[in-house]
Amino acid sequence: MAEGMGKSIAGAAAAAALVTAPVTLVVNDQAAEVAGGLIEKWEGTRTVPYKDMIGKWTVCTGETRVTMKRYTLAECRTFLHTAIRSDFGKGVLACTPQIAATVYQLGAAISVAYNIGIAGYCTSTMARQFNAGDWYSACDAFALWNKAGKVVVTGLVNRRNDEMRACFTLLPPERTLTVKVAK
Repeated sequence: MAEGMGKSIAGAAAAAALVTAPVTLVVNDQAAEVAGGLIEKWEGTRTVPYKDMIGKWTVCTGETRVTMKRYTLAECRTFLHTAIRSDFGKGVLACTPQIAATVYQLGAAISVAYNIGIAGYCTSTMARQFNAGDWYSACDAFALWNKAGKVVVTGLVNRRNDEMRACFTLLPPERTLTVKVAK
């Protein structure tokens, strides 16, 4: 789980405020399943700590916020479930509350946020486009997040394409306005 490298301090502070603000919206079960499937597929699950592609210590399903030690698969699943339902799910909903009732758009957005961080998601073109009502362009903007350490990574290109497919699934026709906002 990359933590939105290169994001401004202001963006991180705004995202932190959003995550800690009271959010009455909850991640629906189907969206949590979509997010979990995408995250597990692209992060993989390793019960022993390892360094990810940018050298950050990671364990379980891309988890970087726990003590780096060996965990059971059940513990790893609990970490992921908690992250989807609370930290990342609530962060995505705080930034883009209008996708709360969706399955595929919310699930895909949580998967992206899990990888790039809440600050990255909340300050992204994806979030701006969702908020502008142009969900088609929001889903299309997932492709912009294909780099690690300023280098395009084939695995991230493939992950974003998978997340985009999920985001475009059952996209409501009224949400394809092609409103242009600054990238």
